[in-house]
Amino acid sequence: VEMAAAVDEFFVRRDPPVLNLSDHAWAKVQRGGRLRPPTFTPSEPAPKSFSFEVIEQMASNTDRPIIFPFSNPTSKSECSAEEAYTWTNGRAIFASGSPFQPVVLDGVTYYPGQGNNVYIFPGLCLAVYATMATSIPDRAFAVAARALAAMVSDEQFAKGLIYPPMSDIRAAALVVANAVATFFFDEGLARVERPENIPAFLDGCAWKPEY
Repeated sequence: VEMAAAVDEFFVRRDPPVLNLSDHAWAKVQRGGRLRPPTFTPSEPAPKSFSFEVIEQMASNTDRPIIFPFSNPTSKSECSAEEAYTWTNGRAIFASGSPFQPVVLDGVTYYPGQGNNVYIFPGLCLAVYATMATSIPDRAFAVAARALAAMVSDEQFAKGLIYPPMSDIRAAALVVANAVATFFFDEGLARVERPENIPAFLDGCAWKPEY
């Protein structure tokens, strides 16, 4: 209860709701200083609601605006990758629910990331299966997220990636599994003996689609 109250006090705002994000009134709210969000992510599909006016104003409030149009399919997306990068002059930290093609802007190619639970759940589930964990605390998801983020190099981040490439998805799953399994062992949540080599142990537990 105490944690819930602390979270409520820190995160919850009492501002009146903005019913139409594409309305110029939302940009006016930002300009007036009442609300200067560094991040946009939808709570439900709102196609094209991240408009030029809204994103332009947001980009004036922060050096690296975080824009996550996670709704899918593409027709439901709040904005496109091209719009996000173009309207922020390439400064956007972008990820979407639907896949978008690379965007070329001023000679620089940006590779939009696709936010998908396929990055976390295979590795998390492998860790649970292999360790026979007694429970899955919320912190396990934070551990998984940090391990995944650490896979992105500075060079990849400069190109717009905030997730590893999909071509590395199996490697990402094993990295996540190793981090989460280590967490389970450290926290005393595992019901199997801690192996000397956790990555090798997990690799032996993983299914390989080879016939």
